[in-house]
Formats: sequence, structure tokens, C-alpha cells
Amino acid sequence: MTRSILGPMETAGRPNVFVVDDSPSIRERLIEMLVSDGIDVVGEAESPADAISGIRRLQPDCVVLDLKLRDGSGIEVLRALHPDFPEITFIVLSNHADLPYRRRCAAAGAAFFLDKATEFGKITDLIAGLDPMKS
Repeated sequence: MTRSILGPMETAGRPNVFVVDDSPSIRERLIEMLVSDGIDVVGEAESPADAISGIRRLQPDCVVLDLKLRDGSGIEVLRALHPDFPEITFIVLSNHADLPYRRRCAAAGAAFFLDKATEFGKITDLIAGLDPMKS
């Protein structure tokens, strides 16, 4: 199920983020971390179908996307959305950080790929450095 957290008027001037992870505790931790660093989280989802519909509806500046999701894969989300929304920055954050996964994600439209085990803490700095006005 997709949950919208903020409305579009509340995010002016800052990148807004949609979080996709099948683990409720990871989503909560990510959202807390992002919000505490002044980054607006506009929605969240745990499955590819909910992510695709929520991202299409909300059109965030950035998506933090796990590779392994309930009922599917983050690559599914990338393939469904990146061609229609190339301006959205997709950041894959996954425990499956092997080179073949990285290559598949990059080919599907991921701008960044972070290893959840070793680079989790880098996500806020990466997102804070994005320009929400880019097109």
C-alpha cells in the first residue's frame, strides 16, 4: 500500500523523496533519517505495484529504492518509470550490491547504487546534494 506523507505544496525548494522498501522497519528508519536532515518524504511503498502508482501520482524529485521487494523487484519499478520520468533521480539502496545487480539497475535508469550494509548513512548527504529544480 502506498502512503502519501506530505502534499506537493509543502516541499517547495527542497528535494522530495519517495521511499520504496519491503521492510517496514527499514522504511521507518530511512524516513526518520531523511526528515531529521530536512528532506521531505512525500510517500512510501513496499511493493512494485504500489511504488509505481505512488511515484506516478506524486512525481517526486528522488526515489530511494530497494532491489528486493514484496512481490517483485526494484528493477521492475525502474523499467516502468524511468522512461516516462527521466527527471526523477532513482537511488537504489540494497543489500544485494554485487556488480551484476549494479549494472542491471544502471541500465534500467538508476542514477546511484548504495550498499545498504556499508553506505546506508550516505543517503541523506546524497539526496541533500540533489537539485530539485533540475529537469
